[in-house]
Amino acid sequence: MAKTNPGRFFEDYAVGDVLRHAVPRTVSGGERALYHALYPARHALYSSDRFAQACGLPSSPIDDLAAFHVVFGKTVPDVSLNAVANLGYAEGRWLKPVYAGDTLASESEVIGLKQNSNGKSGVVYVRTRGRNQRDEVVLDYVRWVMVRKQNLDAPAPDTVIPTLKPALEASDLVVPEGLDFSNYDFTLAGEPHRWGDYEIGEKIDHVDGVTIEEAEHMIATRLWQNTAKVHFDATFRPDGQRLIYGGHVISMARALSFNGLANAQMILGLNAGAHANPCFSGDTIKAWTEVLDKAETTAPGVGAIRLRLVATKGGEPFALRGEDGKYRPEVLLDLDYWALMPV
Repeated sequence: MAKTNPGRFFEDYAVGDVLRHAVPRTVSGGERALYHALYPARHALYSSDRFAQACGLPSSPIDDLAAFHVVFGKTVPDVSLNAVANLGYAEGRWLKPVYAGDTLASESEVIGLKQNSNGKSGVVYVRTRGRNQRDEVVLDYVRWVMVRKQNLDAPAPDTVIPTLKPALEASDLVVPEGLDFSNYDFTLAGEPHRWGDYEIGEKIDHVDGVTIEEAEHMIATRLWQNTAKVHFDATFRPDGQRLIYGGHVISMARALSFNGLANAQMILGLNAGAHANPCFSGDTIKAWTEVLDKAETTAPGVGAIRLRLVATKGGEPFALRGEDGKYRPEVLLDLDYWALMPV
């Protein structure tokens, strides 16, 4: 009997499957320190206990995207070990902050399947939930992945494509209990710009760039216990290159957006996301943002802002698609999310 795990292939999935993922993980200040070392992350709420406590939280949480990476990483051996590409996200909600000492575990349900016309791969849709040690859901999101078939003669499953919201409503967002920006310190946060200073349709060039390094990406992907072969094994792709984990691009772009959006402190909703083109070592990531929507919340001093974050590896800012309607070749990421900001 084979002892090793080759991962699941497309023909191994069925709609309704529930996958309980190994291995639970207790997070600590170590994740925060490494996250801030790997990405130029500077948001004050995730850097200072005192700042977070002044905003009504018990202490500084782990960065939202760090929590996402931990939950996501658990799913890889069961969902995307044999993935060709991670295609998109929807209906993502951060439901509770994650603090040092919390233990996170992940579970996914297969909610859709569609075999590709070439018969060699197919798209698997899963809804993943991350829970803490109190069995509270801290994160809930949908993603879809293109996965290879091992047995090309395996029959195609019935096509099931889940109906997903094009975007979350502001009413879908769960503001952390006690959050209060009434006495928000803009000086310590790093920028004076508040919720009311941003206009729907406004675009922001975040100016700075970071060149992706192979070693840093390998450390990051191991940190999140993401075992997808395309990120480590240079022989897995025909071009002999290791693909940069899409979450690495997301975190880099989010960190770069600090310059212009330093007060977009907490991510609460992920409306949509596409890894438009592959990223490789040596690419220099830059980012720009478009303000899509704004909404009030019931929390004191707290507004919600919907942002489109685009990461590129060149080209002019604010250029997204070509005349054919497809993403321009320099666009790496198109991410639509909700964040919280002082009003």
